[in-house]
Amino acid sequence: MTNTYSPAHELFTTETPPTPVAPSVRYPSPPPGLRWLRWQLQALWAVTPALAFRQAWRLFTTPRRLPVKDWEAPALADARRRAVAHSTGQLAVYEWGEPTAPAVVLVHGWEHRASFWRAWVQPLLAAGYRVVALDGPAHGASSGRQTTLIDFGSAVQAVVDTVEEVRAVVAHSFGAASVAGLPVQLPDAAPLPRLVLISAPLNPRVVAGRFADFLGLPNNLVTRFADHILRETGRPADSFAVAAAGPATGAEKVLVLHDESDEIIPFAEGVQIVADWPGAVLQATRGLGHNRILRDAAVVQSAVTFISE
Repeated sequence: MTNTYSPAHELFTTETPPTPVAPSVRYPSPPPGLRWLRWQLQALWAVTPALAFRQAWRLFTTPRRLPVKDWEAPALADARRRAVAHSTGQLAVYEWGEPTAPAVVLVHGWEHRASFWRAWVQPLLAAGYRVVALDGPAHGASSGRQTTLIDFGSAVQAVVDTVEEVRAVVAHSFGAASVAGLPVQLPDAAPLPRLVLISAPLNPRVVAGRFADFLGLPNNLVTRFADHILRETGRPADSFAVAAAGPATGAEKVLVLHDESDEIIPFAEGVQIVADWPGAVLQATRGLGHNRILRDAAVVQSAVTFISE
């Protein structure tokens, strides 16, 4: 096994993933609002689990529109803007670079927006690509108040369908789950040259399990989630697993980026995705966590190199 290290954060690529150590995320001193929410849902679950599930599902599918951070504010200043129609309403789309250049489509995660990709735009432009980013449904400047993996993935598909010559799709967290889980495909089932998945969750069941743990609800919530997904989509929840559905993207090469100290999506899930997806390669980082991995210059350059190979 050959490791190539970057001094900033010990980034390395390997086809034989290291032994995962999954972090244990706990909330020893939750804020009063969270304690009250937990108490409400736990009390409701004891009386009527069906109603408690409906409230939990609504919470699960409703992202907060968080204030713009100082570092992302300038990100969209020089972008060309357009809108794409979707079943959830209008999608805000941003583009940089020559309109005829091959495109790299950037897909943000939960409660993020296109501006979170600020660190990626200039390196991709310098490599000769056009950059296309979107605000997912119920995020950023796009329409909607609630969204699901299906909504999000189909929104990405709607944008991809308007973009000629897609070289790569790069997706983070919930965006990665949506792109792989739907899965998003190029028109006429053309092969996608490169796919980069960053901090991706393994499958909906493990996400639902973390959500149940976060709310202090019984694990039966996971079964209800799976049953609801089957009723609403006609597909078993496990069929949306990244490595189960993802190969249908037609990706010729797949890079999975995941930090060993990811506090949201355990590193073990990135390891498992690579183990289950033939040909996928894991690139691990240390000390960047779930979100800072998006802003690390060495990570960005490594991904740009992969996209260009």
